[in-house]
Amino acid sequence: MSKRKAPSKDGNVNSDFCDFLQELAEYEKNVAGNIFKYNAYRKAASSLASHPVRVQSGKEAMKLDGVGKKIADKLDEFIKTGELQKLKKIRNDDTSTAINSLVRVSGIGPSKAKELIEEGITTIEELRKHEDKLNHHQIIGLKYLEDFEEKIPREEIEQIESVIRSEIGSLDPQFNITICGSYRRGKKESGDIDTLISHPSFTSSDKKSSKLLESVVNKLKECGLIVELISMGDVKFMGACKLVEKTRRLDIRLTPFDQYHCAVLYFTGSDLFNKEMRAHALNNGYTLNEYCIRRVGSTGTPGEPLPVSCEEDIFDYIDYPHKKPEERNL
Repeated sequence: MSKRKAPSKDGNVNSDFCDFLQELAEYEKNVAGNIFKYNAYRKAASSLASHPVRVQSGKEAMKLDGVGKKIADKLDEFIKTGELQKLKKIRNDDTSTAINSLVRVSGIGPSKAKELIEEGITTIEELRKHEDKLNHHQIIGLKYLEDFEEKIPREEIEQIESVIRSEIGSLDPQFNITICGSYRRGKKESGDIDTLISHPSFTSSDKKSSKLLESVVNKLKECGLIVELISMGDVKFMGACKLVEKTRRLDIRLTPFDQYHCAVLYFTGSDLFNKEMRAHALNNGYTLNEYCIRRVGSTGTPGEPLPVSCEEDIFDYIDYPHKKPEERNL
């Protein structure tokens, strides 16, 4: 059956392999707490997702970046039997099942899930009867669980982006606005709407946001786009918005004007692409993060932040071939 697997709607001919690797990754993160294995499974899934040809064996898959012998063996087992014994054990383990169920709620991590399980709460249905055990973020996450879990079609984000640009533009046309994440990488669906903004009046040397984010959030509340507030600080808003029938997760982050392009690069991702680019930067004598790029001196100490006027500047500094956002889906 696995050999005749139809492509997923995003054209991934190896989607069933990616699905079980992602499930293993979530187990390693949420239950086992093994981030190394979590990243390894995700990298292998990413390589398979971007491979245009259906792999026929583990040996063939090992030619791809991130697929080693152990993952190849799992692919062979799945191709031969249509299932994985390791996943069967995981799915039959009550604690694993409970943790994976509870962490579906935004704001609930593995630690909180284990705490709830110790109190006898093991399902979403039971959790709904014990909202007193949850903080504000987790209550909102539970309220909109199904909506937050559902992927957001690109067309819907485009409509939301149009409203955000129109409303913030009417507030002050000097704002820079970029919706990052998988949306900027050209994906047909996204998990949430990760919005980055900046304004010339807010720089890293100033440190005073002058209530810029507050004014933006209030504007989007007034027009009816923002419907829930999870948390709000000087530079980061977490909440939810609603334009059509579904309520969606919305984050808005205010970044200093001089750090905007490094932030756009970082929050566009993917995280695996960021990891590879940061490693390349170090190999070429630079440190790179979401704030700035700096040259490392002979003593190993990073110097002052280098001027960045666009994303391409960052690629040029570290002599890394420029990748368009849609080419960063590692």
